[in-house]
Amino acid sequence: MGTGTIILVRRMTKNPLKEKLKHKKIILGSGSPRRKMFLEDLGLDFEVRPKSVEEIYPETLQGQEISEYLAELKATPFKNELGPDQIVITSDTVVWHNNTSLAKAADKMEAFKMLRTLSGDWHEVITSVCFTTIDAQKTVSCITKVKLKDFSDDEINYYIDSCQPFDKAGAYGIQEWIGMIGISEIQGSYTNVVGLPTHLVYKTLMEL
Repeated sequence: MGTGTIILVRRMTKNPLKEKLKHKKIILGSGSPRRKMFLEDLGLDFEVRPKSVEEIYPETLQGQEISEYLAELKATPFKNELGPDQIVITSDTVVWHNNTSLAKAADKMEAFKMLRTLSGDWHEVITSVCFTTIDAQKTVSCITKVKLKDFSDDEINYYIDSCQPFDKAGAYGIQEWIGMIGISEIQGSYTNVVGLPTHLVYKTLMEL
């Protein structure tokens, strides 16, 4: 080998977050496929362990207060079973429009009413994420402002019939057909609207 020859050694760079949490066990307390996908995309190893709670909150709460209350409520069933190396992540998303929280639609009629209300106007998508350990709890929140175009009745009906968005706050998913044709403007995190503000999840886990 001649003088001055440079040998490049290819080395796999480690995921900083995965390295930070290598002695921790992450539990996702949600059955949401979107939240599961985001944690996988962050490169985390985790267990999916959803627990059912009755999602009722005080009527005096508004906007971010609602999502924070529910994210923390969802962590309650885990508190007496966590080990010293475990972190449970629970989350809740609220669609806030005209001082009203638009939850999941019970049926097609309710979904249509929600989308007609949101049509042509701005609303806020607020996601709160709660991180619970055996001795501490931290909740972070993200607000994204979204403006939808003015939908026709045919567009709303087609979306509801084809995508069945009854598991989503506000009766729509930005990653679906209605998002592709109907998002006029967005201010803030896109992943937050899908269901998890990944930049805040990363930052918070790195700081724990």
